[in-house]
Amino acid sequence: MSEAIGEKIKNYRTAPFDARFPNTNQTRNCFQNYLDYHRCNKALSAKDQDVAPCDWYQRVYKSLCPMSWVSKWDDQIEEGSFPGKI
Repeated sequence: MSEAIGEKIKNYRTAPFDARFPNTNQTRNCFQNYLDYHRCNKALSAKDQDVAPCDWYQRVYKSLCPMSWVSKWDDQIEEGSFPGKI
């Protein structure tokens, strides 16, 4: 992992501004970062690479998403009924 990414993750406080989601409602931002985290993990694991860069997405979605949503989505992934494409 590059030092720049490691430094950003270490100094992480809350989700930074994302131009894709300029509005106050951050629901889509939450869901997109959740998907990005799982897609990143899946892609890097398939290549037998370090999944540490995916931690950024996890930190963002954990700061934006209510934990009840995350728990529900995790359960849906295990059951195979998750609506998103991972």
